[in-house]
Amino acid sequence: MQTLLVVDDEIAIRETLAQILGYEGYRVVSAASGPEALAAIDDQAVDAVLLDVKMPAMDGFEVLARLRQRQDGVPVIVISGHGDVQTAVQAVKQGAYDFLEKPLDRSRLLVTLQNCLDHRRTVVDRERLAAKAGRRTPLVGNCPAIQEVRAFIGKVAPTEATVLVCGENGTGKELVVGAIHAGSPRRTGPLVEVNCAAIPAELVESELFGHEKGSFTGADRLRIGKFEQASGGTLFLDEIGDMGEQAQAKVLRAVEEGTIQRVGGRETMKVDVRIIAATNRDLAAADSGFRRDLFFRLNVLAINLPPLRERAGDVDLLLDFFTAQLATAMKCETKVFAPETLAVLRKYSWPGNVRELRNLVERLLILAPGPVIRPDDLPPLPGAVAARSAPPDLFRGNDFQEFKSRAEAMYLQQKLREQRYNVSRTADLLGMQRSNLYKKIAKYGLKTQPDAGDDEKPNNIASRS
Repeated sequence: MQTLLVVDDEIAIRETLAQILGYEGYRVVSAASGPEALAAIDDQAVDAVLLDVKMPAMDGFEVLARLRQRQDGVPVIVISGHGDVQTAVQAVKQGAYDFLEKPLDRSRLLVTLQNCLDHRRTVVDRERLAAKAGRRTPLVGNCPAIQEVRAFIGKVAPTEATVLVCGENGTGKELVVGAIHAGSPRRTGPLVEVNCAAIPAELVESELFGHEKGSFTGADRLRIGKFEQASGGTLFLDEIGDMGEQAQAKVLRAVEEGTIQRVGGRETMKVDVRIIAATNRDLAAADSGFRRDLFFRLNVLAINLPPLRERAGDVDLLLDFFTAQLATAMKCETKVFAPETLAVLRKYSWPGNVRELRNLVERLLILAPGPVIRPDDLPPLPGAVAARSAPPDLFRGNDFQEFKSRAEAMYLQQKLREQRYNVSRTADLLGMQRSNLYKKIAKYGLKTQPDAGDDEKPNNIASRS
């Protein structure tokens, strides 16, 4: 039920509007003055305000200005018996959704109110979707483990079952949660995220369940908790293994009974949310400190995300994806990774997983001096295997002429790779005639298209001269 705040110093208007709007299914709260209206906003969440202009002590425009400062997401419809153009223009300029003249026409009032609420809902949905689009990326990879994760998402997303997503930090747990929500019947509802590890232990319950005004020191206004905010959608409890035991008990009740109680409140409220939890800890371990009953309740459907070190075949795909994505976002020129650089990165253990890889790509796009990222451009990577300065085949010749031929062949093959085997572009880069480059390619038997062995030293390089 949507809550409306009616602010007017005339009791007859307040009572009439309460009767009309109550009959239409709204919950109506009334205030006889500006200060009373501001206090009402502090005490409870409202979906829209009907605000009179001419009131003693504090007029409607001052109330509107303060509302814009304190809770600017709440739409305001200004009502006044002084229906001149100047008043209407001033109201809209100060952020009111619309202006209605007294005496109010019932039909116009209801239509304007419905349009106002629909507009607000559209704005909220658009902001939420834009935020999701900005932070969500697809699950990139073709390894069997990632294919298994995709299959899991496809099966569990359409259900209402609770899901537990496990994996090391940086493996993409939030991406799985976003994909499950997007594929569920709740996709049009909110996806509310809570990082349980980032909230002080004494504030976890208030964050999750909300609190009543005055329920504890500092609770100067009513707070709507994440469970209520997620009603009709999905609640993502990230790093749930770091939640305290008392909060775990209340979460268990909320999951099992679908009810919550605000801190300091007496009323039990029904909530309609789907719970998805994530953790980087072993919650089943005896020393985890996690309630066994809550673990079994959350572990209805569970998936473990593989660390990047176990999906080495996906490193190239991830590098290409993030290079293109970040170059577009940063409005900068894209870069390519030299084969020897790829060889280093494939052997790296990636302790920070996909998140570390993404951050590395961003750093290299900014700091690498040229269009090709070479091993020397990489920051220190603990445990990474350094690239060889030159392939051993380079020194296999019997005389200097053979060495020169091998060096020239390897150099040209490397340049072809860097330019993705585009002969014209490679010739332009080297400042040589395209026909001359074709002769060199034929002379040394160079490759002009990638193959499975493209990451190693050039093949078919003869010592022909």
